Amino acid sequence: MTRPQERSGLKLALLAFAQFVVAIDYNIVYIALPDIGRELGFTAQSLQWVVSAYAVTFGGFLLLGGRAADRLGERRMFILALGLYATSSLGGGFATEPWMLLTARTVQGLGGALLFPTILSLINKSYAEGPERNKALTVWGVAASGGLAAGALLGGLLTNGFGWAAVFLVNVPLALGAAIIAPWLLPADPPREGGRGGFDVPGAVVATAGISLVVFGLASGPDAGWSSSRVIGSLLVGAALVAAFVLIERGTRNPLAPLRLFGNRSLAVAMIDILILVGTLGGEYFLYTTYLQNVLGYSPLTAGLAFLPLTLISMVGGKISLTLLNRQGIRPTIFTGMLVAGIGLAALAMGMSPNSSFAALLPGLIIWGLGAGIAFSALFVAASAGVSPAEQGVASALASTSQQLGSAIGLAVIVAIARAGLTGQTDAPSTIVDGLRTGGWVAAAATAAGALIALTLKRQPVAPTVDAVSPEGPDSVAAGMTISNAL
Repeated sequence: MTRPQERSGLKLALLAFAQFVVAIDYNIVYIALPDIGRELGFTAQSLQWVVSAYAVTFGGFLLLGGRAADRLGERRMFILALGLYATSSLGGGFATEPWMLLTARTVQGLGGALLFPTILSLINKSYAEGPERNKALTVWGVAASGGLAAGALLGGLLTNGFGWAAVFLVNVPLALGAAIIAPWLLPADPPREGGRGGFDVPGAVVATAGISLVVFGLASGPDAGWSSSRVIGSLLVGAALVAAFVLIERGTRNPLAPLRLFGNRSLAVAMIDILILVGTLGGEYFLYTTYLQNVLGYSPLTAGLAFLPLTLISMVGGKISLTLLNRQGIRPTIFTGMLVAGIGLAALAMGMSPNSSFAALLPGLIIWGLGAGIAFSALFVAASAGVSPAEQGVASALASTSQQLGSAIGLAVIVAIARAGLTGQTDAPSTIVDGLRTGGWVAAAATAAGALIALTLKRQPVAPTVDAVSPEGPDSVAAGMTISNAL
């Protein structure tokens, strides 16, 4: 019979693996885009929606996904979300028309929106606040970093070896396998209490529409132009709906996102810094890829391999984060991670030049990856601090929504800065590099500002080590850490 601590470790390994699957999809599709566009007949303007269709749905439905986990049960939502992920990935792999692939990506985004906050809610409810949860979220963060590395690498390998469809079909056995195992490792959902009320349907509709329109407007900017009616209209209507959502939440008995959660300073600061960290991450990914392929002349596969040092060192940063969290606390850990990441971004910008080499980029990549790895897990630890178990799903969804909005805002702003002054036709490498370096300096400054924002967190006493507080002992998360090392 499986011992309780072994079962706890296996449960964490399952949750980390599910996060690994979600993270793979963040990067895996990028390298396949040229082949997808050519074989399915996308235009140059419409091809970006292979990415944006996922991003819009993912960002728009996160709050609904988090509240569904709280109200309907985490295990139910975990299995449902993985089922949606597998089904939509299968449909995407067999798509023969642009609309078929975009529909599959939209459903895939819905699956991700249900799965992401559910994973975090399961972790936050299963492991006590303090060192035990810190360790569990570190495993989760390392799995996320491993998924990013695997996505960049697999995208090139699968596209070159089996064609673009393989980047979608690979998700099917991964997601189905996790869904099949879930009933044996995840605790059964408690029966719903009749007095708890139902969903805040008006709030759900307005929040989903508002956030989706904001993400849609930001994603449309590089394609349609920032002064276009589509972009301005989407952003204005989206902002108005978000404002209406706040009014709805003030007057409902069963709010989708209780406004009192925003009074939790730890959650509020975490949301701001998650937006900044992920925003600079997404923007710098674009700058880095553009530099490798358009300036250094790397092939898509080689460019994917060039992401490995960054992602692997971020996994090391995740493990350092655990030590800092347990010894120093949340505030110093986030401050250190954000500051180191900002220094790394500045060093990466300085390493870019028309006649440079990959070796000149390594110092910046290492410092940036280390800092991002330290900050990432710590930010989600902060987002869960002081939140009741019944609201961990929606708190996770709020943090996840900040992550998605940060990705859209960061990419839009940094790409606009990097492209300023370019004609897009015969730009010299020196001109391209000037724009990329400017974007890098802006990302570095924003990340350093995030370090200062972290100082507004309250000081918290450092808890005893996990051995002293966990009734199951350190083995309760050791199996999960072992699995994450393999990832």
